[in-house]
Amino acid sequence: MELLLHTRLNTKFTRTMTALAVCTSVLLVQPLSASEVANDVEFEASGNITVEQRYFFKEALYAEQLSHNQSSLSIEPELYWQWNGGSDSLVFSPFYRVDSQDENRTHGDIRELAYVHASDDWELRVGIRKEFWGVTEFQHLVDVINQTDGVEDFDGEDKLGQQMVNLSLVNDWGIVDVFLLQGFRERTYAGGEGRLRGALVVDKNNVSYESSAGQQHLDFAIRWAHSMGDFDFGAYWFHGTNREAYLTPSLQDPTSSLVEYSLQQHYVQMEQLGVDIQATLGDWLWKFESIYRNTSFESFWATQTGFEYSFIGVFDSNLDLGLLMEHSWDSRGEVELGTQGSLMQNDLFLGARLAFNDMQSSELLMGIGSDLDHNAFSFIIEASRRIGDNFIASLDVRLLQSNDENDLLYTLSSDDHAQLSLAWYF
Repeated sequence: MELLLHTRLNTKFTRTMTALAVCTSVLLVQPLSASEVANDVEFEASGNITVEQRYFFKEALYAEQLSHNQSSLSIEPELYWQWNGGSDSLVFSPFYRVDSQDENRTHGDIRELAYVHASDDWELRVGIRKEFWGVTEFQHLVDVINQTDGVEDFDGEDKLGQQMVNLSLVNDWGIVDVFLLQGFRERTYAGGEGRLRGALVVDKNNVSYESSAGQQHLDFAIRWAHSMGDFDFGAYWFHGTNREAYLTPSLQDPTSSLVEYSLQQHYVQMEQLGVDIQATLGDWLWKFESIYRNTSFESFWATQTGFEYSFIGVFDSNLDLGLLMEHSWDSRGEVELGTQGSLMQNDLFLGARLAFNDMQSSELLMGIGSDLDHNAFSFIIEASRRIGDNFIASLDVRLLQSNDENDLLYTLSSDDHAQLSLAWYF
């Protein structure tokens, strides 16, 4: 498959392959004979092809946006090699999506292309990878390594691959991970025809950086994680380019007589401290995430805290029911249009998770979020069920409501939609 990636991504690909070659030559000092290769190397090929259909219940808020229907097709194979008794491995996972309406959503990415060497008390990972941190359900405050692939979904859980060198050290008092991150990824945004965007389109070609190194700034992170009894702890320090862009209106063409604006992306440098804690106490699962971020523009605290309580075998059936509640807080307070900040400055989330524990691995998650400072609500349904041995059908419903024109959610209030997808896993 030929991926139509941008020149910048090709440059990162070349650098990563060079790094992989150097690390492989250093670590694999003694070459294997042909018979040893045949007996030692394991190879697996897997992946998925997904057909997706979105239907928006309301007419678009802005004239240039698509009306109701949006179709797309995505493919994400994964190639995995393992040798040297499992101590060395290589994974390659490209991704590509073709969208019927939004040209920005037609895009490709290398999700992973990484070499891993594992020893008894340390592990080295080099290449393009995805690294997730966090314990809460409705917002992942502490997740900072990978850039959000904003055109994939509204929840921000899809991530672009990040070029990195990661050394993981295993100790009795916890695991310490050190990250060197080069090759910053700009966030993806919906295009002019796309839904789930604001009044102004984010210009993907109008990008600026606080650092003179731009995309090549070398970011750094160090994280400690440890489990003690019923508690799991994580803490980190990150220094580098803010994954969230500051968006400011800019004239698209100053020489034109037409006054048309778009949003310019500006990425500043930041220091961020993060903590995540999870406690498993019987049927209770307590969760906490908090960050402190300092930039040249602002400094603030934010938290996400809550719990999940599980009922096992509801009404003497195979059903497991989990009840969730979380609260988001941001020290910046209320955020209006034209200012920087978070949608979740003072929000309460209630949810329920059903696991049917059947042969089809059926699952259902329902949740409602309420902005306690505005008359704004969001409602989600996420359901999935396996069909046969190789297919999974999923249904996602997102309803967004806000009557306050100064609320950021108001710009999305016409984008209620249902999304049906069918994935073939091979």
